[in-house]
Order: sequence, then structure tokens, then C-alpha cells
Amino acid sequence: MSHAHPENWPVLIVNGALDAELLKDFTTLAAAAEESDGNPPLSEQTLVMLRGADSGESSVLSFAIYAPDEDSDPATGEDLAGIAVVVEGPDGSGVLELAVHPSYRNQGVAGRLLAALQEKRSLDGLSAWSHGNHEAAAGLATRFGYRPVRELWKMRLMSSASALPDAGLPDGVSLRAFVPGQDEQAWLDANRAAFSHHPEQGSMTLADLEARKSEDWFDPQGFLLAVNGDGELLGFHWTKVHPRQGPHPAIGEVYVVGVTPAAQGLGLGKALTVAGITYLQDKGLHAVMLYVDADNEAAVALYQKLGFVRWDTDVMYGPVAKD
Repeated sequence: MSHAHPENWPVLIVNGALDAELLKDFTTLAAAAEESDGNPPLSEQTLVMLRGADSGESSVLSFAIYAPDEDSDPATGEDLAGIAVVVEGPDGSGVLELAVHPSYRNQGVAGRLLAALQEKRSLDGLSAWSHGNHEAAAGLATRFGYRPVRELWKMRLMSSASALPDAGLPDGVSLRAFVPGQDEQAWLDANRAAFSHHPEQGSMTLADLEARKSEDWFDPQGFLLAVNGDGELLGFHWTKVHPRQGPHPAIGEVYVVGVTPAAQGLGLGKALTVAGITYLQDKGLHAVMLYVDADNEAAVALYQKLGFVRWDTDVMYGPVAKD
């Protein structure tokens, strides 16, 4: 491997979706980083946008730094050493995610990527995720004047934990599976109402939903809808299964649970959560995980009562406010 300083290594900048070859390079590097770190460096929404499923309300800006190396692909003569992706918001804000290939760490690659980013756009309004909150990310954030502004906990429930509590559905409410081609708009409306306060989930569009429906993991049978006698959608529990990766067994996920404002206070959230976990466990999954904001005390308390324990932490960094 080349160990020359990356100060002069080329950085490719792409606005919008990536072409198939570059997307493959990005996902390959992200997989290598995840295997090394235990956490994916790019969020699901970022990957969706890199594939071109953006609704047009925001855009994506990508940076790829290449390391000249005699042992690399003879067709290009270069290795992809690092990537950075900014998902731009319609209000001038943006969210950054960055990953460096394990073979090129501690050589200044991240600094070179951030320097290229600063040449392209200001850091004003830009926040950054550190998935797993690794020490190197914390140091980089401090170097650029950033501080933690949000904690997202990853929690896990093992099937060997205590039995789930009985949480029956409210009277007049039943569960059924999501029907593709029928339930999209009703779900989008319910999701928007349930997550009007949430910066990411509440802004999901039809394009976002369709992108997830096209993923290999999508299973409408695990997308549970709670409806009343008139068929009105009151809440939902969308589950997800992460397939086995090498020695790591498959794991289920409480992907998203939502209850519309009209159905609040009925105990539907707990009932939906238990129903989805039971669905995953019935598929033979021995572990179920979820993400929750650390400051969402009600949700954290519910998950802890169900037997979930804190497993890992993602931290969002933002610039230190200036006086």
C-alpha cells in the first residue's frame, strides 16, 4: 500500500446520484469500514439518495479520495481511500457522513476530504454523524470546532431475556399487513402525522417509501398496520431483518413504530411494539435491535421495560455556537 501523504491525492466531487460503478465503490468501502468498526458509516437515507431515489427536496454531494497505489486495480491505478457525503436540506442545512478505508487510516485522509468539502461549500449549517462515536471521529469534530448535539442509542433485546408483557390491541383495532399498491398514501399521511416533530422520519416522501420497498430486505408481511373498524390507519410497526453477515447472525429491527395523534393514549404504541417483536422472534431471530433518541425518555423507558438494553451510540456533532 502507498503511504504517501494524501494532501495531493485527487478528490472526485459528484453532485446528485452516483453512477453504478462509483456507487459500487462507495458501498464496498462502507462495508469494509463497517466490518472494521462494527457500525455502518452511512445511514440508510444517505444510501437511498446515492442510488438516485431523492424526491428533489434535497440533494446529495459526494467526495471520493483516491490513493495512487501500485497494488491497486490495474484498470484505474488507484484505490478508493475515503468518502464523504453531504445530504443537503432545502433550508441550507446539511448532514455529513464520512468513512475512511481501514487500509488508509491515520494518514490524513479525513482531513483531506474535509478540506475539499470546505472548498466546495461552507460548513455553516452542517452537522455530522459519527456512527458508533469512535474516538477518531470525536477528535476530528473537536478539531473543526464541533460538539455533540444529539445522541441516538442503539438498543438490543435478546430472546433469552424475560418474556414480553401481554399488550393486547385496543377494542375495535386489528392488525393486518401492508398491501403494496394500496396503502402507500395512507401510510405516508399517518407517518407524517405521527412524526410531525421528527426531523427525518416525518419528512419521508413517496420516493423514499418506494426506494425502501425496492430493497432486498423489504417484506410487506413484516409491515404491520393497525386499523379500526372503518379501515382507518391508526398506527403501524414496520419491522426489518438484517441478513447474516459472516459470523454475525441475522438480527431483527424495530424499524419504525408510529401512532397517529387521534389514537394516542390507547396503549397502541406498546401493543404495536410487542406485536412486531413477536413477529420477528417467530421468524427465528434471536436478537432484535432498534434506534431511539437518548432524550426520548418515554420511549427509552418503554423499551427498557420490554427488556432492551443499550448496545451502542451514534452521535451527531454540530458547530459550537459563536458569541
